[in-house]
Amino acid sequence: MASAQAPRSPRSARSPQDPPGPRSGGGEDIALRRTLAAALLPGLDELTHRVVDDIHAHSGTYAARNPVSREDLWRICRDNLVCALEDFGGLPPTGGDLEHAARETGRRRAEQNLPLDTVLQAYRRGGRVMWQVMAEYLRAGIGRTPGDPEEPDPGHGGPGHREAVRGDRRDLELDVAGAVWETIDRYSLVMAESYRLTQLEMQGRQDTRRVALFEALLDGRGSDPAVASAAAAALGVPLHDRYVIVVAAQDPAAPPNPAPVLDEHGLWSFWRPRSGRYAGIVRLAAGESGMLLELLRERTGATAGVSPEFDRLDGAGRALRLAEQTLRTLPAKSGEAAAFDDRLTEVLLAGRHEIADRIVARYLGPVLDTASEREALLDTLRIWLDNGCSAARAAELLYCHRNTVLNRIGRVAELTGGSAESGEDRLGWALALRALPLSGTGGEPAPDDGYWEGTPP
Repeated sequence: MASAQAPRSPRSARSPQDPPGPRSGGGEDIALRRTLAAALLPGLDELTHRVVDDIHAHSGTYAARNPVSREDLWRICRDNLVCALEDFGGLPPTGGDLEHAARETGRRRAEQNLPLDTVLQAYRRGGRVMWQVMAEYLRAGIGRTPGDPEEPDPGHGGPGHREAVRGDRRDLELDVAGAVWETIDRYSLVMAESYRLTQLEMQGRQDTRRVALFEALLDGRGSDPAVASAAAAALGVPLHDRYVIVVAAQDPAAPPNPAPVLDEHGLWSFWRPRSGRYAGIVRLAAGESGMLLELLRERTGATAGVSPEFDRLDGAGRALRLAEQTLRTLPAKSGEAAAFDDRLTEVLLAGRHEIADRIVARYLGPVLDTASEREALLDTLRIWLDNGCSAARAAELLYCHRNTVLNRIGRVAELTGGSAESGEDRLGWALALRALPLSGTGGEPAPDDGYWEGTPP
């Protein structure tokens, strides 16, 4: 912050007990400052009006009187001027604390969300007006002692004498100006520190409130219109829009919070650790659901389940349960991300281990027992089913002959007692393949135990 620099600038305002310093800060200087402060204090209301008018003239923000009314500005300016003049003049503080007005200004303006630069500019304008008034008093002869040089009569004294007198007066004004700006600078620093501390306190309260309301949404309390509206305001999003809930496992290789990655691509989100995982709400625009899954898979490496879209914040609680159910279907630490609608079969199976185990045993048990053939038979069956039971298409993907595919499917049918032409057997094989990674049967990795916590679907 710029401040006026003057030769022989006095130290910032001292208390009456401070010992005198060098010439510019000695007893004469202290006496002059005390005289100036005492001269300005009786006209404090008029001085305050001048400061307020000057601030309004040079700041559109203050001139708009929103959020700072003229009455608010007038009171704050008056309190600051009292403290500044008493400090500048070394007078006993009437309020007991010379910096209380600056601290109060910083606190109040931070709460009003007024930019700090705007407040600092107002302090500089106030200091400028205070100095102008002091200069007017000095030029009128206030503070001149019997030993001070008088302005010479035009008919007496030579040009050199008159120039010396003017030079002494300029030096005197510069000394006082330096003291004024040192006082204003110091009060500006106190105000700015209070402003920043208040901002931190407000941010802490806002963060606490935001987290509490987000937790309320996830707990299903968004059905209360007051809670949903308060959460929308705290999160800074509309009550009605396109949202999903994402539940991500806290995998060691994944970042602790996906928000920065999503934010880079224009996706707003808010996340909180919850029950050993991260739960987040993501706001989507049209066509962004696919991008969300891609970012989760490719950029975060987090194993994550994504709920279906919902259009009101009060749907967050139900969406959380669906996202958690989706996550339970994914292998632990796999870095996979999936949407609920893409894992419906797995969701149905994941909540009933005994049913998943029985489906695997019933439709694929004999295949799993054939260690030498198991991988080839399972891969062929999966690709054959995923491609409409087309042996030709499966052969292309497996880089083998069509007859090889048919032979392997026939081997599966032989081992399981099923038929490749039976719709029921095809469905059973498809369900068993989906249930296999969920059951842990046959050496396949099962989901981490933590993924199975909670109420099954």
